[in-house]
Amino acid sequence: MAVTGLVAEARVAAGPHVAVISSGGDRSRLQAKLDEAMRSDVSAIVSFGIAGGLAPGLTAGTPLVARAVVDEDGQYFESDHFWAQSLAKALGGAPIVDIAGVDVAVADPAQKRDLHLATGAVAVDMESHVAARFAAAHNLPFAAFRVVADPAERQLPHAALVGLRDDGSLAIGAVMMSLLREPRQVPHLIRTALDTRAAFASLFRGRKMIASGFGFGDFREPVLDVPCEDVLGSSLPV
Repeated sequence: MAVTGLVAEARVAAGPHVAVISSGGDRSRLQAKLDEAMRSDVSAIVSFGIAGGLAPGLTAGTPLVARAVVDEDGQYFESDHFWAQSLAKALGGAPIVDIAGVDVAVADPAQKRDLHLATGAVAVDMESHVAARFAAAHNLPFAAFRVVADPAERQLPHAALVGLRDDGSLAIGAVMMSLLREPRQVPHLIRTALDTRAAFASLFRGRKMIASGFGFGDFREPVLDVPCEDVLGSSLPV
């Protein structure tokens, strides 16, 4: 089971033997979908997608594998050691690091710095902590593969934060309204879009490298019948 926040991430994650959940950044929705998914045959859970950088020096497109996920309450959920090692190796030696999980997007560089200092995590997303907690509660192996989208020093503009529908797809109307109210966001939004595009290109490459089973189990089917252009085209979320 691959857990994502965005529809575009889900499209990259999908493949043989992989069911995908897209939460739209909503913790309650993700929890409900995970509960429903347990009615089927789930053997492991992987958190997959883009993330915000917390540690200085991480550029957009940097792939990361979670050693553990730490939430805002300080709870620490370790990844399956052998699975994490397998992922990192398949990704050409991707760093194995701690990742923070939050319920609300961390947009400000000062907030990112504070979260990094408080947790030691080098990146942050809004799904990994929910997925890791769920996996622990059901005694399932857990791993996370995330790619940095917004570096630690980058401020996310308001238009990027409101630009998601409940299903994780792009809410064009909300983005346009935000830009109309605050046109000075435009250069920052363009920079965010370029960073996100670099992150998705790296995510797509990584997905092909880790094969259909996300490095878990002994799967041999071909991976990804979705062309890269379909993922990185006009539907790419900011």
